[in-house]
Amino acid sequence: MNSNREQERTGFQEGSGYGEKYDLQTDFVMVYGIGPSMPERIRQWAERGYRVHLMTGVSWGGYQDYLNGQFDGREHWDEAQTYQSGETVIHGTSQDVPYMVPTIAYANYLTRKIRPAVDAGVDAIHLEEPEFWVEAGYSEAFKREWQNYYNEPWQDPDGSADAQYRASKLKAYLYTRCLDHLCSALKEYSLVQYGRPLRFYVPTHSLINYTQWRIISPESRLLDIPAINGYIAQIWTGTSRTANVYEGVRAERTFETAFLEYGIMQELVRGTERRMWFLHDPIEDDPKHTWSDYRSNYIKTLAASLLHPGVARYEVSPWPRRVFEGEYPAEDGNGKEGIPADYATVLLTVMHTLSNMDQPDVEIMGNSAKVGVLLADSAMFQRKSPGAQTAGFMMKYDGTNEVELSDEAAIKLLQFSSFYGLTLPLVKHGLAVRPVQLDNIRRFPGYLDDYSVLLLSYEFMKPEYPDIHHALAQWVRAGGALVYVGDDSDPYHEVREWWNQGKRHYRTPREHLFESMGLDPRMPEGMARAGQGAVVYLAVHPEQLAESKEGADQLRSAVRQAMDSLNDPQLHWDASNYFMIRRGPYVVAAVLKESVHSGPLKLSGRYVDLLHPELAVRSEFDVHPEEQAFLYDLDYRPSGRCEIIAASSRIEGFAEEQDHVRFTAFGPGGVRAAMRIRCTAEPAGVKLRVLNQESDIPYVWDARSNTLLVRYSHHAEGVQIRILK
Repeated sequence: MNSNREQERTGFQEGSGYGEKYDLQTDFVMVYGIGPSMPERIRQWAERGYRVHLMTGVSWGGYQDYLNGQFDGREHWDEAQTYQSGETVIHGTSQDVPYMVPTIAYANYLTRKIRPAVDAGVDAIHLEEPEFWVEAGYSEAFKREWQNYYNEPWQDPDGSADAQYRASKLKAYLYTRCLDHLCSALKEYSLVQYGRPLRFYVPTHSLINYTQWRIISPESRLLDIPAINGYIAQIWTGTSRTANVYEGVRAERTFETAFLEYGIMQELVRGTERRMWFLHDPIEDDPKHTWSDYRSNYIKTLAASLLHPGVARYEVSPWPRRVFEGEYPAEDGNGKEGIPADYATVLLTVMHTLSNMDQPDVEIMGNSAKVGVLLADSAMFQRKSPGAQTAGFMMKYDGTNEVELSDEAAIKLLQFSSFYGLTLPLVKHGLAVRPVQLDNIRRFPGYLDDYSVLLLSYEFMKPEYPDIHHALAQWVRAGGALVYVGDDSDPYHEVREWWNQGKRHYRTPREHLFESMGLDPRMPEGMARAGQGAVVYLAVHPEQLAESKEGADQLRSAVRQAMDSLNDPQLHWDASNYFMIRRGPYVVAAVLKESVHSGPLKLSGRYVDLLHPELAVRSEFDVHPEEQAFLYDLDYRPSGRCEIIAASSRIEGFAEEQDHVRFTAFGPGGVRAAMRIRCTAEPAGVKLRVLNQESDIPYVWDARSNTLLVRYSHHAEGVQIRILK
């Protein structure tokens, strides 16, 4: 088990000071908030051996001294994001915590407020959730920023598609500028004052979720800020259970949505030296669900994240205090209850296993065809139909209040079927389609080289630069296959952009793309060759592909046609109802419902079930639709020595002596732990020492696997364990 905290493989965020009941024993902790108690909370966690980071909201927070004029003598309420009605956009339920327009003055304020964290010695700072709501754009501060950015008077974003698109581009720019200012200024301060490098990370929702929830954020623009060192992919049940439509059925599809969300977030670090942590949440922001609901959805997001082997760092929990000390509705509907003991054990087992996921040996089992669907930041820029009354819809969501959707148009907009129509028909038949950041094509040479087939539509997003098409055309001519889906009906095709300005007079960016590939922009549906590659053209709106089985089949047929056009024997797609991957000794599997059949995935061998509270050893394992598995393969390169297979504890000081093996286990005080250990022979006994008092503890020996199970309770000062030979 990995015990090196310097690698910062796992961490959590917490707004409270140290507490032994939620001391998860990860590598680092993100102390949340920049209030007066911040230095003391940093000190407490540092004293417990953690690498300490700071996290604070960059678009909202307890910044009343700035808003009310105590900071610089001027009130700044004109910088609060504002709806067309004049109402302030509020975060959560407190009326004095608005979402902010990130002005230069606001960036200077945050710089001053965060300096004490640098003075207190934090290793890194996380500026979370740079968010500007689609419905906002009416504050005086935003109007001033419009004037400065566009050199023209402000326009009502609701007045036209062009005004909405331009407002959204400005919103993304403003938070890019704010983050660049903050990170650069504080990095310089740290070096000048202390000679100490400081790292900056941005915890952010996925481009998929922000587009679906109608929020503007920098997303891939973060790659253009040199002072940013990486990100946290804020993906969890609350984002991934947002309903979408597949074959005409609207439903929560947590696993499939999470799989796509983690996929697009991986694109922020692919080909760079920046870090990415994938977040999981054992519960979610909405406190109205039961523990069984939280557990089921947590495992879905966990499995979805592990299917992306390019990332091996994790935020194992936001707010562990609310997980291990909180109470939620009881299963029988009577009152509330705390976390079930077996779920607490499983959570800790998973959290500590996650520190060991950086495995050099990775094998995709099943379909391994490299197929991507292109997604651009501009998808966030066209999430409102001018004149449509969608105010109040998904604008105040933070997971703590009920959002009622009664308007059919609002429900349809939220479903984001243009994107899911291009992805769910493939995912549901076992093709691991990966979202690919369109904007990165111009950032990284060879960015598309890993892909054989790409899907693209400009009916819900636009290319921000024409050279994207030159790179796409080159990729196709070199042997790639592009599936383009679109009927040119999107009103945002008419916004003032490069394809219809100056000497360019294209009705849509698709026409320029087709011309770049040497194709007639007026070509009919079907397939055309372009160099060594091909283009398959479906002249339908991608939303239609989500609305029926016929639409889904139409897309699947087009993708198969694109694959066949390349005459590559390695490029095949056998429809299946599962995903599976091996990462070293770890096997992750997920079986889908609404797929080609409803049978289970059958596994045989010798596995330790990492999602079982007693780490059960299994020789036959069935994974049924809507189920996921996280297993340790006991037959994968056994070392021949005594070794810990899995533990719901942080293990320190592991040593093997002539007559015993010893180590110390750390975890949240009082939480029940489990450990499975492989030995060369059944031990003579197991000793446990807590506070200098040693005792024998029972264990269960499994002769088939040469492993023993040990159960114990954590203690704040650690539990010393000796296994006698």
